[in-house]
Amino acid sequence: MSETMKAYIDAAESALLHTYNRYQVVLEKGDGVYLYDLDGKKYLDFVSGIAVFALGYHNKAYDDALKAQIDKLIHTSNYYYNVPAIEAARKLKKVSGMDRVFFTNSGAEAIEGAIKAARKYGYLKDGSTDHEIIAMEHSFHGRTMGALSVTGNPKYREAFQPMIGNIRFARMNDLESVKACITDKTVAILFETVQGEGGIYPATREFLEGVRALCDEKDILLILDEIQCGMGRTGYMFAWQQFGVKPDIMTCAKALGCGVPVGAFLMTEKVGANSLTAGDHGTTYGGNPLACAAVSKVLDLFEEEKITEHVGQISGYLETKLDALKEQFSCITDRRGSGLMQGLVFDQAVAPIINRALEKGLILINAGTDIIRFVPSLIIQEEHVDEMIAILDECIRETVGKE
Repeated sequence: MSETMKAYIDAAESALLHTYNRYQVVLEKGDGVYLYDLDGKKYLDFVSGIAVFALGYHNKAYDDALKAQIDKLIHTSNYYYNVPAIEAARKLKKVSGMDRVFFTNSGAEAIEGAIKAARKYGYLKDGSTDHEIIAMEHSFHGRTMGALSVTGNPKYREAFQPMIGNIRFARMNDLESVKACITDKTVAILFETVQGEGGIYPATREFLEGVRALCDEKDILLILDEIQCGMGRTGYMFAWQQFGVKPDIMTCAKALGCGVPVGAFLMTEKVGANSLTAGDHGTTYGGNPLACAAVSKVLDLFEEEKITEHVGQISGYLETKLDALKEQFSCITDRRGSGLMQGLVFDQAVAPIINRALEKGLILINAGTDIIRFVPSLIIQEEHVDEMIAILDECIRETVGKE
């Protein structure tokens, strides 16, 4: 490590709040599926900013669209209309099949809005404020208080109690556990279509269809969190589209702006007409022209570059290579996921493997202590998968060994 990079790391440690255990590297620039640190070292990136940079780094059309918008208008406020927000909402409605859009600054804020919309929906039905939301164990929805309240991992919540009330937790892909949580106060059922932090668990068709049927029967809202698994990552623009199980409310973020901080929650017309109204919800920055210019261009590029089709093709190659790695090493106990959102499950902590990979120029991330998560840019090619597998193979041999 150069003195320059060490100086920046020391400055960060003395100035930034210590809420992250950061890797000892300062990243400076990116190109395609590669990142470069201050010393010029090149890294193959299989994290893409945690499923954010779907189009890779330094996409010229994306960069040019943002530069052009900066020269026009960056921010006004939601007291006025702006063209990028209108265009972005129109395009997002088209690819999602939803009817109403609210732009936020992040995924956690999108979850907060979805919770508020569900509670207002219940309030307008019967005037009661004690409605319940069912979420899933091992889920992750964000760090703000509302999002944390529906995050099904007690370790994230315990220091910040009390959470918002009336939350029950069921088990993912266990319809009977959902049924056991339903009461006459249940207003919504919320879960990730593919659990991310909780271990890369995709919802099954039977579970999605079963929960949808329960919601239809009892006038309960189905809220699907597509923040990480949406925007083409599973080979469909949104993961639920693979099964045709449409939610009443949906959240998205991450790759929605491909690097610009932006999220959204969307809803059907039924929910839109019977939930949030003027004065119920707002945001200063949400839906500003710069963020929405990013969203609008991202959606254009997804269509022009046929991103979902490419994911459908390349993801099979990634799965085959990961499965072969699993067969090779007894320490790998499972491979699961959907599209370019994959996880390898180990019988031990994966931090040493990830650290060694970073030394060798490969950026990986975990999902829990024993899972390596693979969420690369959606533009990766077979050669990038081969490069990643070769490095990962070396790292496993060097840190774990082979039986």
